Parts: sequence; structure tokens; C-alpha cells
Amino acid sequence: MKPYFLAVGGLWLAANAGAMAAESVPAAAPALQARGLLVIDWVIIGLYAATTLGMGWWYGRTQTSIKEYFTGSGRMNPLLIGVSLFASLLSTITYLSIPGETMGKGPVFLTNYLAYPLVFIIVGYFMLPIYMKLRVTSAYELLEERLGLSVRLLGASLFLILRLVWMTLLISLTARAVVTMIVPSDVLSRDLWIDERLPWFVAGIGLISVTYAAMGGMRAVVVTDLMQSILLYGGAVLVIATISVRMGGVHWFPTEWVSTWDTQPFFSTDPGTRVTVVGSVLTVLIWMVATSGGDQVSVQRFMSTTDAAAARRAMGTQLAISALVGITLGLAGFAMLGYFQAHPELLPPDLSGKAHADKIFPHFIAFHLPPVVSGLVVSGLFAAAMSSIDSGVNSITAVISRDFIDRFRRQPITERQHVWVARTIAASIGVIVVLGSAYVDRVPGNITEVTTKTVNLLTVPIFCLFFFALFVKRAHPVAVWVATIVGTLATAAVAFSGPLVLWLHDAHGVDPAVFGTELVTSTDPRTGQATRSVPDPISFQWIQLTALVVTISLGWILCQVLPRRQNPSTVPPP
Repeated sequence: MKPYFLAVGGLWLAANAGAMAAESVPAAAPALQARGLLVIDWVIIGLYAATTLGMGWWYGRTQTSIKEYFTGSGRMNPLLIGVSLFASLLSTITYLSIPGETMGKGPVFLTNYLAYPLVFIIVGYFMLPIYMKLRVTSAYELLEERLGLSVRLLGASLFLILRLVWMTLLISLTARAVVTMIVPSDVLSRDLWIDERLPWFVAGIGLISVTYAAMGGMRAVVVTDLMQSILLYGGAVLVIATISVRMGGVHWFPTEWVSTWDTQPFFSTDPGTRVTVVGSVLTVLIWMVATSGGDQVSVQRFMSTTDAAAARRAMGTQLAISALVGITLGLAGFAMLGYFQAHPELLPPDLSGKAHADKIFPHFIAFHLPPVVSGLVVSGLFAAAMSSIDSGVNSITAVISRDFIDRFRRQPITERQHVWVARTIAASIGVIVVLGSAYVDRVPGNITEVTTKTVNLLTVPIFCLFFFALFVKRAHPVAVWVATIVGTLATAAVAFSGPLVLWLHDAHGVDPAVFGTELVTSTDPRTGQATRSVPDPISFQWIQLTALVVTISLGWILCQVLPRRQNPSTVPPP
């Protein structure tokens, strides 16, 4: 329980330091706080990183079993697992994207939490009882039992691609946020200054996170996720508290629709409408169910509990904390919007406008929070990254070990050798994601859009493999393969509908107006180079629904058409 008391103590210190520092600054003079991270802030960040590495070493020093390394021997506390699920899936991507989304685009995306009760019912009472009967280290072992080795390898491969892209984006965004916090005020080109230093921060964050995960295994990951969750939630609370003190109350809360926000209706028949209430609820409902049932990160944590009831408690804990933290981050976005509307002179010119909303949260942390508080909040930002990276590393390592190495190994090895191989794989993953982080900037859109177009592109196709394996009696491997390929291609067409229309225009002379969009030419202020783009004619909120409908519909039809398999699985569907 030591990590718990350490985390609570850090949060108490943060709250008191924030209150004392805020009270010492007159509300009429917020400009006095315009400074970057100080030495004390970096000391706090360094202590946090050192503590995390120490935890990895402590829990890893006695591990000799591969089951202990990947699932904590399957007897871990469900509440702790629920916190770990939350911390793993709410990464720095979410930590930065929700304030940026509510501040720059509008509040409607927050309605996605209305889907959580339905998520709990579907996953908790229909899926978890089935999964917990089939205890496995890798979720993709389930696919081989019903659909054969090729589908197992397909699912494992898609998962590896998804999580490698996820960690690559995560490390890049975290590093960019930290570098944004230390840009000197007299720098003429902020973006150029950031780009020059970004690779060093990417390497540093990746090295610390992967080293920690490789040493400690699942038990270290889960235990320290509690400390990281408290820190990242405390960071959002402190931003709201600091702004409220300076503005003399919650006057920052918007009481009417802000003119800079997008139009966000309840529902729209126009597929190009970026965000709607119905779209937000459906997107998160499908994503949460698919992640819980097809992602090794989630399944591995459920397998770390004793039974379906314990796994259900873990799921409930995850959803409750996710809703609380997500709404708090949304309020932090509202608070910063009101703060900079009241004090526009405090916002650098190159951060003005809703196109830069994702960058304002890290800027506020470094330049407008009191010393010590900034260090603690940045530690929370760093914690959000590490809690997701360590989970990704551990889960990817489990899949590579079980679905590829162990599945095809001819001669058995000892448990201690298994752990050594797993740690070697984990270290190699770190090198891959650090090198891949140089390519994530090529996807257009804010953080919310980029994440859905890249990281979440394969979430539903992976889940559909499990749907066919566990719920379709006549499931056929060929049908599943074809449906997965077609569904993924259709999903990619929706995700990158803008670039696809641009290609049609350049290659075949198709007018973008045919798709209800237009060709846009812009100039890079740093290089002066002109670039062309086409706004997406289909919103990113249609990605998950498209994947689900196309994959399951086509797969079910093909399963009925193709002849029944001669050797059905010994594990019948429910």
C-alpha cells in the first residue's frame, strides 16, 4: 500500500501548495504567474520518475513466473484492477484532448459518458462471464480454439499494430506537451524551437516508461497506476481550483454557446457534421465494448482477477473513475476558455484560435500555475503517459510471447527464461515506438480526431473476431478473414475520407464538391510552402459504427453461405 500513501501525500501537498500560491497572487494580476517550469518543478518531476523506476525494480526483483509477470498470478484486487484499466485507457492523449476539445470545439463530446451504464451491462453481464471461464494469458488464444491458428495470428497481428501506433502517438504527444511547457517567451518561432528539441524528449520519456514496465511486469504496472491516476486527476482539479481562485469564483463556466465553438446538434443526417450527441454516445459505446472484449490491455486485466464477479467490479470501477475524470477534464477546458477570454493578453499570439486549443492546456500548466503545483501537474501528465505505455508494453509482450514465440517454439524453456525473453521484447518495443513517433504529425486534425483515425482504427475489427468466435455458431475462418479485411478497408476510407477525395481529385479529376467538401490551400508560416488538403466529408464519429456494421454484416452473410466446418471447436458459443 505504500504507493497509495505516497500518491495521497503528493495530492495533499499539491492542493495545499496550490491554494497558498494562488492566495498570494492578487486576482487582478495573473500576469505575474507567466513563467515557465522552475528548478523545483523539475525536481518534483525527477523524483516522480525515480520513484516509478524504483517501484518497477521492487516488484520485478522476485519474479520468476511468466504468469506472475503478465497477470499477477490472477488474484489481484478488482478495485485496483479497475483503477489500472482506467489509467491504461485514459492516457496523455485523453488528458490533453478533452480540455482541448471542450475549449476549442464545444461541450457535446462529453455526452459520451451517457453510454457508460449500457457499456457496463453489455460487458459485465454478457461478455465477462464467457471470458472468465476461458482463462488465458493472451486473449487471442480464444480465437484459435474456435476459428483456427490463422485467425488467432490475424487478431494478434492487428492488436500489435494498434498498440504500437497508440504508444507512438502517446509518446509523441507527451513529449510535445512537455517541450511546449519550456519554450522561452522570447522565441520567435515556437514550432521550430519545439521541433528541434522534440526527439530528445521522445527518447527520454520512452526510455523511462519502457524500462519501468520491462522490470516490474503486471503487478508493478497495476500498483503504480493507482499513484498515477491520483496525480493526473489532481492535476485537472488544481487547474480548475487555481483559475477559480484568480477569477473570484466559477465565473469561467459558460452560460451560453461560445461563438468560436462548432455547431454540435443532437443528431444530423449530414455525415460531415463533426460532432453530434448521438454520434458521441454511439462512438464511445462501440469503442468501450470493443476494447473490453478484444483488446489485450483490457482482457489481460480481467484475467488478473479471480472470477466474473470480480472482473465486473473492476469494470464498474473503471467506468466510474473514467466518467469522473473525463468530466473534470472537460471542466478544466471550460475554465481555461473563460480565463483567457478574461485575460487575452496572457495567451501568446501563436496559440490564439481554436486550431491551437490542444496546446493551451500544457501552456497553462507551465506558465500560469504556481511553482510546485506546476511540477506536480506535469508529473500527472507524465503519469498518464507512463500508465498507458507500461500497459501497452506489458500487453504487447504477452501477445508476442504467447501467440508467436511460445506457439511455434519447438523446445520448452524454463519460467525464468520466459521472463527474461519477455523483458527483452519489452525493451525492443521501446526502440520501435520511439523511432515511429516521427511520423504521427502527418495525420490531420486535433488530438481527438487523430486518435480516432489512427489508434482506434482497428479496435472494432479486432473485437469482431471475438464476436464471430464466441457468438456465431457457423463461424468460418474464411468468412472472418474476408469480413475483417473489407471492414478495415471501409473503416479506413471513412477515417481518411478527406485525403481519399484529394487523391480522387488529383488522379481522376473528381470535383471535391461531389462529396460535399472543397479543396483548401494553406501556407506553412515557417517554410512558406503551400499545401493542399480537403476537409473530411465524413465525420470521424462514423468510424466505429462503419467498422461494426460492415464487418459483422458481411461476416455473418458469408458464414451462412460457406459450408459448415467439419471439426467444430470443443468450446461452444453461449
